Amino acid sequence: MASTNTHDQKSFLVPITIIGLMFFAIGFALGINSYLIPLLNSALEISSTESYLVLAATFSAFLLFGYPASLVIGKIGYKNTMALSFLMFAVGFYLFIPSANNESLALFLVASFISGMGNTFLQASVNPYITILGPIESAAKRMSIMGIANKLAWPIAPLFLALVIGKEVDMVQLTDINLPFMIIIGVFLLLGLLALLAPLPEVKAAGEDDENGEDCPYAASKSSVWQFPHLLLGVLALFLYVGVETISLGTLVDYATTLGLANAEYYAWIAPIGMVIGYICGALLIPKYISQDKALRICAYLALFGSVMTVVVPEQYSIYFIAFMALGCSLMWPALWPLAMTELGKFTKAGSSLMVIAIVGGALIPTAFASLKDVFGAQNAYMICIPCFLFILYYGIKGHKIRT
Repeated sequence: MASTNTHDQKSFLVPITIIGLMFFAIGFALGINSYLIPLLNSALEISSTESYLVLAATFSAFLLFGYPASLVIGKIGYKNTMALSFLMFAVGFYLFIPSANNESLALFLVASFISGMGNTFLQASVNPYITILGPIESAAKRMSIMGIANKLAWPIAPLFLALVIGKEVDMVQLTDINLPFMIIIGVFLLLGLLALLAPLPEVKAAGEDDENGEDCPYAASKSSVWQFPHLLLGVLALFLYVGVETISLGTLVDYATTLGLANAEYYAWIAPIGMVIGYICGALLIPKYISQDKALRICAYLALFGSVMTVVVPEQYSIYFIAFMALGCSLMWPALWPLAMTELGKFTKAGSSLMVIAIVGGALIPTAFASLKDVFGAQNAYMICIPCFLFILYYGIKGHKIRT
């Protein structure tokens, strides 16, 4: 799937910079959960499973709105959909304020779900956009650059909340979050205005408007998006990946708190540092030195090592091996998207919607992790990552090649 966009590299600079801000916003919005989980756990005196429901509520929106988001993109375009998503974010973030005032877990879940809607529409816009914006062979390189912006935002969110609130997590009252969320609402509304006014060209994948199949013969022989095995296996791989990536990024503050470590919010940096290292390698090495599928295989091996070590080493050291899980996760998203979206032609938007729906893995797998934590303890709960990474390794070795 090559882009039909013929602009040179310099013409991509402004769109890539603006889309980078969008990826930062996605990471920041998701990173808020890593602060809310231990806060709700202590403030509302609920179980880990119940507190992790805020992640489930956020990511469940991808299941319900992944396909409608692709329809909206088809009607109003990528840029307008990005602007719409920030309005959804603002509504969701506003609802966190009455949720805190009323100390209501149910309201927190509604607020998380609506902010998840915003995330769904934004991800449905920016991921295929950056994939199409240039040659498909270098899509993982562009996605790696976007990943740096995205993953740096994850730990910035809890640090921002901690800085504005000015208290340790275990001393925070729910109503203390009102001021930082008002600031966040203002910033996200400004980002929505930027998306609306930004000079972002509308792009299309090769063969997307080609009903005769001249640009993409493989897709021309298909009558349904369900006839692309490499896409369907990629959707499953992405489902598992988002789940384990969310565990590696979203559980660090909670795990540090469980281990009794001081300044637990500072441990939120462990995973993003590992991911940023991987993204830098991807930006430098793909596709000149290694292919997208080889990068996926290398990362799967690294993630397997990290997940096994997190479970087996003494718990006071185990938290640091999550960095290897995160390092392994780094190039999975950049590699999975272009590998799964290759040769979809006129089914590109439908395939993209399935990939976005797969992000619901961020709801189900961390919730299962939380249940395991309640029963077997936090360290043993990380075992859930091992079979997930094994399937992703299979996709990198064989799954992405299947074209029958």
